[in-house]
Amino acid sequence: MGDVLAGIHSAWEFDTDSVRIRFERGIRTPKLFHVLRERTVPYAALAGIELGPGLRRGTVALRAVPRAGADPLLDAAAGQLKPACDPYRLVLPAERGTLAEYYATELRGVLGPDADRPADEHLVSAPEPPLQFKAYDGKASFDGDKVAFRWFWTGASSAKWKAGDQFFDVEELDGVEWRSPEVFNGHLRLIRRGADTPDERPGEADQDPAAVVFGLGYGLVHESLPLAASVLAAVHRKRGAPGTPGPGGTASLAATASRGTLRADPADIAERIRHLGHLHDSGLLTDEEFSAKKADLLAEL
Repeated sequence: MGDVLAGIHSAWEFDTDSVRIRFERGIRTPKLFHVLRERTVPYAALAGIELGPGLRRGTVALRAVPRAGADPLLDAAAGQLKPACDPYRLVLPAERGTLAEYYATELRGVLGPDADRPADEHLVSAPEPPLQFKAYDGKASFDGDKVAFRWFWTGASSAKWKAGDQFFDVEELDGVEWRSPEVFNGHLRLIRRGADTPDERPGEADQDPAAVVFGLGYGLVHESLPLAASVLAAVHRKRGAPGTPGPGGTASLAATASRGTLRADPADIAERIRHLGHLHDSGLLTDEEFSAKKADLLAEL
């Protein structure tokens, strides 16, 4: 089509085989869009086009619906993104509704023959590593080949301290589990290949050395979701590479950094209990969870 359709917070630039979505960097633009900057979405990655009223009065929203499995970002998000942070949603003033309807019709005409089927591979690129963010209990980073979790003494549980900082090769992973920091018990968990079935996986992310937990001001959507998507895309690439074990194969755990015997410092324990108190006051920990975690810390003295 060769046209550009500019909306609120983003603009769509149409090419012969794809649409390039460019995001603005305005003060009111969602921070996730600042991180993504722009995305090229092949028409073959789309399942359909929707047009309806916007969230705000006097606006309409044109949305490209991606095929299941086509975009690692949406795969990682697993339906948890709020509409305002949906990168496939273009918001326009209501007076441009007729123009939006025209482009919706044009886009429906260029959908691929497999639009109604899940994609066999990712067709939209994930954010490029290196990526990192601060969770409540540690720093998560990804360099393209390895995920690292380095624990903070102010937030990590005693189970994670005992396990030590964690390093996971992409080849040893089967996926990621991202639970939005905007809901209770938000976390990023790595699903380890062949050794991490739902029955075997620890129930609480704060006790699992293969997970980092979010909290107020930690692991925000625009920080944690791009990293989760990048890891997921790397896992899919490695899975399809020759010689790479399939999802049912076995693999050893990634090397774990060794740590010396830790002696609990009373000041450190007091600081960590204060942090737990903040989580409890904010409603992120129940009375029972707060009491149990406090008892664990006091037991280290």
